[in-house]
Amino acid sequence: MQTSFTWRGLGRVAMTASVLVGLGFGCGARSSMEDEGSKVSANCGNGTCDADESCNNCSADCGKCAGCGDGTCKEPETCSSCPSDCGKCATCGNGECSGGESCSSCPEDCGKCVACGDGECKGGEDCTTCPRDCGVCSTCGNKICDSGETCDSCPVDCGACAKCEDGFCNGSEDCLSCAADCGACKTCGDGKCEAGKEDCFTCPDDCGDCESCGDGKCTTGKETCASCSKDCGDCSFCGNGKCEPPYETCTNCNKDCGACETVGCFEMFTCALKCIESGPGGTPSPSCIGGCVARGCADVQSLFDKAVICAIEKFPMCRDGGGGGGPGGGLLGCVQKLCDKQIAACFGARCPSP
Repeated sequence: MQTSFTWRGLGRVAMTASVLVGLGFGCGARSSMEDEGSKVSANCGNGTCDADESCNNCSADCGKCAGCGDGTCKEPETCSSCPSDCGKCATCGNGECSGGESCSSCPEDCGKCVACGDGECKGGEDCTTCPRDCGVCSTCGNKICDSGETCDSCPVDCGACAKCEDGFCNGSEDCLSCAADCGACKTCGDGKCEAGKEDCFTCPDDCGDCESCGDGKCTTGKETCASCSKDCGDCSFCGNGKCEPPYETCTNCNKDCGACETVGCFEMFTCALKCIESGPGGTPSPSCIGGCVARGCADVQSLFDKAVICAIEKFPMCRDGGGGGGPGGGLLGCVQKLCDKQIAACFGARCPSP
């Protein structure tokens, strides 16, 4: 009896082991197939569904798989094949386009697909991978960074991407995800807040400021120079190869704007006159005037000060029409008339020869 039981038990163990091994091999085979099916082609995003591409590994070229986009993440959907239902993969956002990531599943790391930005929402594009063509997702703007949203597709909820505001428009950045680097979208500034394409983060000129803008704190990730200049200042990045006036000049960034040419009092004064109305609300801009002063030689600085102080004092009277006309008429003529002696002394001064 005991022996019979033992053999019967061993038989059961052997059977169980063979089943487990079979299941193990089955799982291994299935994983291999899944890995092969999710392997991203180097050509993914070129607009053609090649032989090694499918809806699973390149929805950008082959279109979405059936069921993707219905709001439910169910097999065989994954974060790689359907981020709109399953959310982005854990590795998406680490700065490396690796594993099963592609332009269609993680534009944040891999860059946007070639067709994104052509004005048509087609192929595998959706609000998560190409909001510029498809519009932002319906949940974008609810102050919660939902599973299908990223810093690239919904910065107003998820915050700006780490590379935004480095002065270079590259990778997945565009006018919607990073206006600070790429500039505002063409429709921004037309006075209409276009639903689905514009919000307080992407176009404050049309949509108004975001809630925290104006509190005196530039919150990293949540605000940028493009979304809230009140807190973060105007956008200008020294070293990006672009001279971005009015606040970036040869005096503070010769890398982008070139070396300044030393000028005399005449050039300093005429430069400063242009600054008198260039500040907020038509007021004098101290930084603009400072840039004019920085270019002048030391010998004429005191004469320049006297001429400009007079011009600033007389400016309100001339602007309101109370100073009378002068040579050439208008605001400049009025200032020249009331500050003629100071201006004459300035214009007569010369810088020493180099």
